[in-house]
This record gives sequence, C-alpha cells and structure tokens, in this order.
Amino acid sequence: MAFGRLRKKKQDDASDASVKQETETELETETGPETEQAPETGPGPEQAPGQDAVAPVDGGQAVGTQDAGGAPAATDGVASAGAAPVVPAGHVSSAEYDRTTLGPFDVSEQDTENGYIDLGALRINAAEGLQLRLEVEERSKRVIAVTLDLGGSTLQLQAFAAPRTEGLWDEIREQIGASVGSQGGTVEERPGRLGTELLAKLPAELPDGQPGFRVARFVGINGPRWFLRGVFGGPAALEQNAGAAIESLFRSVVVVRGDHPLPPRELLPLKLPKDAAAGPPAAPEPQRPDLNPLERGPEITETR
Repeated sequence: MAFGRLRKKKQDDASDASVKQETETELETETGPETEQAPETGPGPEQAPGQDAVAPVDGGQAVGTQDAGGAPAATDGVASAGAAPVVPAGHVSSAEYDRTTLGPFDVSEQDTENGYIDLGALRINAAEGLQLRLEVEERSKRVIAVTLDLGGSTLQLQAFAAPRTEGLWDEIREQIGASVGSQGGTVEERPGRLGTELLAKLPAELPDGQPGFRVARFVGINGPRWFLRGVFGGPAALEQNAGAAIESLFRSVVVVRGDHPLPPRELLPLKLPKDAAAGPPAAPEPQRPDLNPLERGPEITETR
C-alpha cells in the first residue's frame, strides 16, 4: 500500500457557493495516491468535490457509441438498448442488502486496531497494492474525499451525517440522475452486489474524434447516522467481474460517525494518515486531455 502525490486544482468561482450543488465525480487512475484541492464549500453526498457537475471518469477509456457495423457498442456489464433487464445472481436492491453482515461497517461493528489506515471518519483496509489519494479544500486545507486505486480501478469515498431514522440514498439517486441528465448524459438504476446502484454515462470524445461516453458507477450505503457514497471508475464501472477486488475493499471500509450532533448531509471530517509526510515536489507529467486539469504538488509518502 502506498501514498502518493498531493495535487492542486484551482478555486471554483465564488458564485458556486450560492448555486444548488449538483452531482459530480472526479476519479483518476494516475500512478500513486494524491491529494487534490477542492472548493472551500464542502460538497454534499450528491456532489463530488471540486466541480459543479459529474465529470468524465478518467479511470477508463471512453467507450464508442457505435461499433463498425453501426450498431450500438456493447460493454461488459451494461445491457444493450432494448434488451429485457436481467438481474444477475447476487445482485440485490438496497432494501435487500445486508450491510451489518457484508459491510461497510460502523466502528462499533468492526475492530480496526490492526491493518487499517486511519483517515478520521473513514478507516481503510490496507490491502496489498492499494494506492490512495486525498482531496483537500484549497483555503481550509480540509480533507474532503479519498480515492482508492486498486487493480486498475478507482473508488472515490465520502461519508456524511444522516438522520437517525432514515437513509439518504433514495433521495441522492434522484439528484444524481437529474444532474447527469442536465449534462446530456443518462443513468441506469439497477440492483447490484452492493445494493441499488446507478450507472452514469456522460458524453465524451474519443481520441479519434468520434463521439463516445465515459462511465461512473455510483453506490450508496445507509449506516447508523451516516451515509457512505462510493463512485467506481475504470474497469470496475464497466465489467461485472473486474470490480471484485475493489468492491471487497469497499465492503471492508469502516465509518466513524462520532457522537457530536451534525445536520444531515454534513461531510464527516477526514484527516491525513498518521504516517504520511510531505516530500519534495514531483516532476511535472505530460499534459493529457482532462476537463479539470490538476497541478502537481508535493508528494505524500508513507513512513513505517
């Protein structure tokens, strides 16, 4: 398991704070965990940090809208247009998903003394090959999200306060769908191995200039007074079998809600790992297509 480079992004316009937050996700699969700068106003569970809307997922290649014969291109794990929906074995709705047995867990349900990375409100199993990035508000320096990179797939995590008697996921799914639709994208709601999930497709241009789309898979877990949102990118968003390892990592996540009162949707506080330390600035990397280019910053390294 490794920690990687800090990254910075420019501050959003101040007017964004007065606009209703929209859904977004920003996932990257660059080598090494990184910290990213986000706007000072913390995002809600229907909005990923640092942007105004759902952004293309950098974790996987853009998918073409048509194959060579002019028919819609098929993607593993995504039903073709017009096909009758088929629910694979082991895929369930959120109402049927047994969180207390399968995870993610509350801190009262799981021992995290050994083998976990303490990020404050989240504790992450230190799986072999795991790389971790942190996203930070530019002015407050507050960590607001963590992105995990494992086996070529990415998973962005955020935890939020939730009401004691009801969850947030049903309402958040509706807001995600509305936001993606406003950008010309589509969402598919379906049963999944982690309960009800959303597959979001956003228009994108392929390297050859042809139209295509990028994919993000949203999942949400209602816990005791907390809500955990995950966004899968890369192969885990596209293929049923490619996400097994990173889905297992998601199930092992432990949420630390704390006893202090918080309004619903308030972001639970995250922190840098205890053994993380700032290193020298990394060499700049070649530019690549990106709707939200990020500037390279100092590295985070793990010391043991």
